[in-house]
Amino acid sequence: MVSSVSSDAHMWNLVFLQLLLEEAGHEVTNVGVCPPDGTVMAACRGADRPDLLVLSTVNGHGRLDGLRLIRALRADPELAALPVVIGGKLGVRGSGDPGVGRQLLDAGFDAVFAESRGNTPERMVADFRAFLTTLATARTATPPPRIPAGAGR
Repeated sequence: MVSSVSSDAHMWNLVFLQLLLEEAGHEVTNVGVCPPDGTVMAACRGADRPDLLVLSTVNGHGRLDGLRLIRALRADPELAALPVVIGGKLGVRGSGDPGVGRQLLDAGFDAVFAESRGNTPERMVADFRAFLTTLATARTATPPPRIPAGAGR
């Protein structure tokens, strides 16, 4: 499942991720732009419960919106174990704060793919693909490892 965060009205990033995931053989539900947290949570509880929730944002408010949403997801017994990742422009200062990724991981995200100095969009996509491979492998063993922002550099 792909979704934006509640304050982000950009759709092109969601379409890109949907196509990337479908090309890799995954079925994808696209929740869309500006969804309230409750809408995302309800979609995750639906009959087609996802194996992964991918949050993408380009407006710079991903840290704030993402923190609120991941705390709600982790507090919900039905959704607490759902793998959730976030990526894009996570702060209004852009690539300047490396602590944002750590904060999001500490709050409960399984991986963070953040815009940062030296972390190109191509590197972020490669890291995301590697995470998907790790997640598929780990499903039969243990929970996937948390991947810090910019880990592929």
